[in-house]
Amino acid sequence: MINDKKVLFSGMQATGNLTLGNYLGALKNWVALSDEYECFYCVVDEHSITVRQNPATLRKRARALLTLYIAAGLDPEKNCIYYQSHVSGHAELAWILNCYTYMGELNRMTQFKDKAAKHADNINAGLFTYPVLMAADILLFQADVVPVGIDQKQHLEITRDIAQRFNSIYGDTFTIPEPYIGKAGAKIMSLQNPEKKMSKSDENPNGSIYLMDDTDTIIRKCKRAVTDSEGCIRYRDEQPGVKNLIDIYCACTGKTPSEVESEFDGKGYGELKMAVGEAVAAQLSPLQAEVARLEKDKAYIDGIIKNNAEKASYFANKTLRKVQRKVGFPDRIR
Repeated sequence: MINDKKVLFSGMQATGNLTLGNYLGALKNWVALSDEYECFYCVVDEHSITVRQNPATLRKRARALLTLYIAAGLDPEKNCIYYQSHVSGHAELAWILNCYTYMGELNRMTQFKDKAAKHADNINAGLFTYPVLMAADILLFQADVVPVGIDQKQHLEITRDIAQRFNSIYGDTFTIPEPYIGKAGAKIMSLQNPEKKMSKSDENPNGSIYLMDDTDTIIRKCKRAVTDSEGCIRYRDEQPGVKNLIDIYCACTGKTPSEVESEFDGKGYGELKMAVGEAVAAQLSPLQAEVARLEKDKAYIDGIIKNNAEKASYFANKTLRKVQRKVGFPDRIR
């Protein structure tokens, strides 16, 4: 507990460009959580280097992501928004936790197998121990809750296992985190393959709408969205492409699927796609304008980076010092 609130931790990788799915499914919903939780939102740049990155690009994307957090409505006075690499406790705790994590546990991680298959020329130790760094991210702040998608559920489970193992050896040290179960964000699928989630790593750029896409690009991508040959606009699993377009339209307009079906009754896919494109553009326009405004205020963003790194380090060090003492590291002479 911090300030009589439970602690929530989450973050996004500083790679690629965030998609409409990231915004509607996660980022937009984070904004309401700061009233209920003490929130730590990390720009996850240490995890990012398990895959080779262009250094200048990584720095640029990390700053862009932090700016986007704020533009989306996360108040940096109420939420701790910081760079993972600016808080050394992440890496320090990860090394200690590595020594309390079993090879067999890491071998079972499906995400490692998936990423190893995609990056066969760079299967590094960091990729293998990625879940331990994630455990350190969460446990460092004694997080009570962590919003996780299906692809990260296994990592939260191993975090809980590591924390419980450490606690059983040394006594009560870590809070055992629970998955955050709140209002489900919109699940947005690829425009080109509606059977899979919209992803910032999609090799087909027409499959994803990126948050900084201009209006013409958004409408063009929506016009190219995969539908089917049925020709009727119905919200059902048998028409995944149409269903996805309706989900996007609902998320941007606040309408229900049945209302959308009525609105487009007797109309064609072209009209639906155009309406979806316009609704998405209207949703993202204020966000893009706020990003542009914030990018011009370098001193303001720099101040947030500095102050929130100090705040995150303060809470991280409270946990880290406790852990270091429990495992037997010498006390520091101050």
